[in-house]
Amino acid sequence: MPTAKLHITLPESVWIHQLSTAHPDTDFRVLAAFPADATGVGLLELSGPDLPSVVGEMERHDEIVRLDLQQASEDAALVEFETTAPLLLFSVQESAMPLELPFTIRDGEATVEVTASRDRLSAFTTQLEAFGMRFDVEYVREMVGSESLLTDRQRDLLSAAVSEGYYDTPRECSLTELAETAGVAKSTASETLHRVEEKIIKQYIEG
Repeated sequence: MPTAKLHITLPESVWIHQLSTAHPDTDFRVLAAFPADATGVGLLELSGPDLPSVVGEMERHDEIVRLDLQQASEDAALVEFETTAPLLLFSVQESAMPLELPFTIRDGEATVEVTASRDRLSAFTTQLEAFGMRFDVEYVREMVGSESLLTDRQRDLLSAAVSEGYYDTPRECSLTELAETAGVAKSTASETLHRVEEKIIKQYIEG
Protein backbone atom coordinates (compact mmCIF):
# COMPACT_ATOMS: atom_id res chain seq x y z
CA MET A 1 0.00 0.00 0.00
CA PRO A 2 1.54 3.36 -1.00
CA THR A 3 2.39 6.21 1.33
CA ALA A 4 2.42 9.72 -0.13
CA LYS A 5 3.72 13.03 1.21
CA LEU A 6 1.92 16.09 -0.11
CA HIS A 7 2.42 19.83 0.25
CA ILE A 8 -1.03 21.37 -0.04
CA THR A 9 -1.51 25.09 -0.72
CA LEU A 10 -4.64 26.18 1.12
CA PRO A 11 -7.11 28.59 -0.54
CA GLU A 12 -6.44 32.26 0.19
CA SER A 13 -10.08 32.75 1.19
CA VAL A 14 -9.96 30.49 4.28
CA TRP A 15 -8.90 31.57 7.75
CA ILE A 16 -5.92 29.24 8.16
CA HIS A 17 -4.27 30.49 4.96
CA GLN A 18 -4.82 34.11 5.95
CA LEU A 19 -3.58 33.60 9.50
CA SER A 20 -0.57 31.43 8.65
CA THR A 21 0.62 33.74 5.86
CA ALA A 22 0.19 36.77 8.11
CA HIS A 23 2.43 34.96 10.64
CA PRO A 24 4.82 32.93 8.44
CA ASP A 25 7.14 32.09 11.36
CA THR A 26 4.36 30.33 13.27
CA ASP A 27 3.75 26.58 13.02
CA PHE A 28 0.12 25.46 13.20
CA ARG A 29 0.30 21.78 14.18
CA VAL A 30 -3.03 19.96 13.94
CA LEU A 31 -3.15 17.33 16.69
CA ALA A 32 -6.77 16.25 16.29
CA ALA A 33 -9.63 16.95 13.90
CA PHE A 34 -13.15 15.59 13.53
CA PRO A 35 -16.46 16.64 11.92
CA ALA A 36 -19.33 18.25 13.83
CA ASP A 37 -22.41 18.68 11.62
CA ALA A 38 -21.45 21.37 9.07
CA THR A 39 -18.32 22.40 10.96
CA GLY A 40 -15.04 20.86 12.00
CA VAL A 41 -13.51 20.72 15.47
CA GLY A 42 -9.77 20.61 15.95
CA LEU A 43 -6.97 20.72 18.49
CA LEU A 44 -4.16 23.00 17.36
CA GLU A 45 -0.66 23.43 18.77
CA LEU A 46 0.85 26.81 17.93
CA SER A 47 4.56 27.57 18.17
CA GLY A 48 6.37 30.74 17.19
CA PRO A 49 6.64 34.43 18.06
CA ASP A 50 3.83 36.80 19.14
CA LEU A 51 1.34 34.04 19.93
CA PRO A 52 -1.15 36.31 21.78
CA SER A 53 -1.67 38.19 18.50
CA VAL A 54 -2.05 34.94 16.56
CA VAL A 55 -4.63 33.54 18.99
CA GLY A 56 -6.48 36.87 19.09
CA GLU A 57 -6.72 37.10 15.31
CA MET A 58 -7.86 33.49 15.12
CA GLU A 59 -10.58 34.04 17.71
CA ARG A 60 -11.90 37.12 15.86
CA HIS A 61 -12.07 35.47 12.43
CA ASP A 62 -15.56 34.99 11.03
CA GLU A 63 -14.88 31.33 10.15
CA ILE A 64 -13.99 30.47 13.77
CA VAL A 65 -17.20 29.88 15.72
CA ARG A 66 -15.53 28.78 18.95
CA LEU A 67 -12.05 28.92 20.44
CA ASP A 68 -10.84 27.68 23.83
CA LEU A 69 -7.27 28.36 24.92
CA GLN A 70 -6.14 25.20 26.71
CA GLN A 71 -2.51 26.02 27.49
CA ALA A 72 -0.18 28.92 26.81
CA SER A 73 3.46 29.82 27.31
CA GLU A 74 5.81 32.37 25.81
CA ASP A 75 6.41 30.41 22.60
CA ALA A 76 3.67 27.74 22.51
CA ALA A 77 -0.09 27.53 22.81
CA LEU A 78 -2.71 24.79 22.65
CA VAL A 79 -6.18 25.73 21.40
CA GLU A 80 -9.37 23.83 20.72
CA PHE A 81 -11.44 25.40 17.98
CA GLU A 82 -14.47 24.94 15.76
CA THR A 83 -14.52 26.26 12.21
CA THR A 84 -16.99 26.48 9.36
CA ALA A 85 -14.17 25.91 6.83
CA PRO A 86 -12.36 22.63 7.62
CA LEU A 87 -11.50 22.03 3.96
CA LEU A 88 -8.90 19.32 4.54
CA LEU A 89 -11.33 17.48 6.81
CA PHE A 90 -14.06 17.70 4.18
CA SER A 91 -11.63 16.40 1.55
CA VAL A 92 -10.68 13.31 3.54
CA GLN A 93 -14.34 12.62 4.35
CA GLU A 94 -15.40 12.74 0.71
CA SER A 95 -12.55 10.43 -0.36
CA ALA A 96 -12.85 8.07 2.65
CA MET A 97 -9.18 8.76 3.32
CA PRO A 98 -7.89 8.24 6.88
CA LEU A 99 -6.28 11.50 8.00
CA GLU A 100 -2.86 10.93 9.53
CA LEU A 101 -2.13 13.21 12.47
CA PRO A 102 -0.40 15.33 13.43
CA PHE A 103 0.33 17.50 10.41
CA THR A 104 1.71 21.01 10.20
CA ILE A 105 0.49 24.13 8.41
CA ARG A 106 3.02 26.90 7.83
CA ASP A 107 2.79 30.01 5.65
CA GLY A 108 -0.35 28.86 3.83
CA GLU A 109 0.84 25.30 3.16
CA ALA A 110 -0.11 22.03 4.85
CA THR A 111 2.34 19.14 4.80
CA VAL A 112 0.57 15.80 5.17
CA GLU A 113 1.39 12.11 4.83
CA VAL A 114 -1.33 9.67 3.80
CA THR A 115 -1.31 5.89 3.46
CA ALA A 116 -4.07 4.33 1.40
CA SER A 117 -4.80 2.46 -1.80
CA ARG A 118 -3.98 4.21 -5.05
CA ASP A 119 -7.70 4.60 -5.76
CA ARG A 120 -8.23 6.46 -2.48
CA LEU A 121 -5.13 8.57 -3.03
CA SER A 122 -6.52 9.52 -6.42
CA ALA A 123 -9.93 10.31 -4.91
CA PHE A 124 -8.25 12.43 -2.22
CA THR A 125 -6.32 14.55 -4.73
CA THR A 126 -9.51 14.94 -6.78
CA GLN A 127 -11.29 16.28 -3.69
CA LEU A 128 -8.42 18.66 -2.96
CA GLU A 129 -8.81 20.12 -6.43
CA ALA A 130 -12.59 20.30 -6.00
CA PHE A 131 -12.12 22.42 -2.86
CA GLY A 132 -9.65 24.72 -4.64
CA MET A 133 -6.45 23.36 -3.09
CA ARG A 134 -3.30 23.02 -5.18
CA PHE A 135 -0.74 20.42 -4.14
CA ASP A 136 2.72 19.08 -4.87
CA VAL A 137 3.63 15.45 -4.29
CA GLU A 138 7.03 15.06 -2.62
CA TYR A 139 6.97 11.28 -2.92
CA VAL A 140 4.82 8.19 -3.32
CA ARG A 141 6.38 5.08 -1.80
CA GLU A 142 5.13 1.54 -1.90
CA MET A 143 5.49 0.17 1.61
CA VAL A 144 7.06 -3.28 1.71
CA GLY A 145 6.93 -5.14 5.01
CA SER A 146 10.06 -6.74 6.43
CA GLU A 147 8.20 -10.06 6.34
CA SER A 148 8.30 -10.07 2.54
CA LEU A 149 11.67 -8.35 2.24
CA LEU A 150 13.73 -10.68 4.45
CA THR A 151 13.81 -14.41 5.05
CA ASP A 152 13.10 -15.75 8.54
CA ARG A 153 16.82 -16.45 9.11
CA GLN A 154 17.82 -12.99 7.95
CA ARG A 155 15.16 -11.34 10.13
CA ASP A 156 16.21 -13.37 13.19
CA LEU A 157 19.87 -12.47 12.77
CA LEU A 158 19.04 -8.80 12.21
CA SER A 159 16.93 -8.76 15.38
CA ALA A 160 19.78 -10.35 17.32
CA ALA A 161 22.25 -7.82 15.91
CA VAL A 162 20.06 -4.92 17.02
CA SER A 163 19.33 -6.33 20.49
CA GLU A 164 22.99 -7.20 21.14
CA GLY A 165 24.19 -3.73 20.14
CA TYR A 166 25.99 -4.67 16.92
CA TYR A 167 24.65 -1.53 15.23
CA ASP A 168 25.17 0.76 18.20
CA THR A 169 27.75 3.56 18.15
CA PRO A 170 30.15 2.65 19.62
CA ARG A 171 29.50 -1.01 18.78
CA GLU A 172 28.54 -3.08 21.86
CA CYS A 173 28.89 -6.46 20.19
CA SER A 174 31.50 -7.80 17.75
CA LEU A 175 30.66 -9.94 14.74
CA THR A 176 32.27 -12.92 16.49
CA GLU A 177 30.12 -12.39 19.60
CA LEU A 178 27.00 -11.96 17.48
CA ALA A 179 27.72 -15.19 15.59
CA GLU A 180 28.15 -17.05 18.88
CA THR A 181 24.90 -15.64 20.25
CA ALA A 182 23.03 -16.59 17.07
CA GLY A 183 24.68 -20.02 16.91
CA VAL A 184 26.12 -19.59 13.43
CA ALA A 185 29.60 -19.37 11.92
CA LYS A 186 31.18 -15.94 11.77
CA SER A 187 31.37 -16.12 7.97
CA THR A 188 27.67 -17.01 7.80
CA ALA A 189 26.75 -14.09 10.05
CA SER A 190 28.85 -11.72 7.95
CA GLU A 191 27.35 -12.87 4.66
CA THR A 192 23.79 -12.88 6.01
CA LEU A 193 24.05 -9.35 7.42
CA HIS A 194 25.59 -8.13 4.18
CA ARG A 195 22.60 -9.48 2.24
CA VAL A 196 20.19 -7.94 4.76
CA GLU A 197 21.87 -4.55 4.53
CA GLU A 198 21.91 -4.76 0.72
CA LYS A 199 18.17 -5.47 0.57
CA ILE A 200 17.23 -2.75 3.06
CA ILE A 201 19.46 -0.08 1.48
CA LYS A 202 18.25 -0.87 -2.05
CA GLN A 203 14.64 -0.82 -0.90
CA TYR A 204 15.21 2.54 0.79
CA ILE A 205 16.86 4.10 -2.27
CA GLU A 206 14.35 2.70 -4.74
CA GLY A 207 11.45 3.61 -2.47
